[in-house]
Amino acid sequence: MTYRFNDLAQLRQEIAIAAARMIAEEGTSYDAAKRKAARLLLGNSRITGEILPDNQTIENEVRIYNELFLSDTQPARLRHLRLLALRLMKRLERFNPYITGAVLNGTGGEHSDIYLQIFADNVKDIEIFLLNEGIEFSVSESPQSPGKRHAIEVIHFLWHDEVIHLTVYDADDIRRPDRFFGPHAQRADLDKLRRLINGDARENTDKF
Repeated sequence: MTYRFNDLAQLRQEIAIAAARMIAEEGTSYDAAKRKAARLLLGNSRITGEILPDNQTIENEVRIYNELFLSDTQPARLRHLRLLALRLMKRLERFNPYITGAVLNGTGGEHSDIYLQIFADNVKDIEIFLLNEGIEFSVSESPQSPGKRHAIEVIHFLWHDEVIHLTVYDADDIRRPDRFFGPHAQRADLDKLRRLINGDARENTDKF
């Protein structure tokens, strides 16, 4: 099936709207949501990359969905997640924590987890720290990223009934964010998250 430009743009937008609902209401990942939404709209038609909206478009639709349908619950939920993230980042301060993801960008809701980046010379230092804190955790590996010679370890655990994901980078990586995290990545350190919670820096997150 082929699409005229206007039809293709409209289709992308409809997919983004449907995907946003799945993300906000069900906690579906962006990639899975956009493909599931495309399948719902197109049935058995072949799904190609050109018809799938980018994540920024979907994120914008999640914001709109939250404002239209979840305005009575989402802001309080987001604030709770940010405050909890701030508490955890204070405890992890020796590892230079940064927050990323939906809790940072403001779309976090009922099904959102907390994602942090941390930096250490040895990942065992973080694992020992968590064990000393009485925190049980599991470990997985993310795919090897450009510029890295090895896979990146991700530590997962439950803290105050919320799911936490700590992505562990080498200590030197903190000085080379563009190389490892991408030119459009967003993150915020303790001070910026604190200001964001206080309403003084809604858009003032690191972009590199």
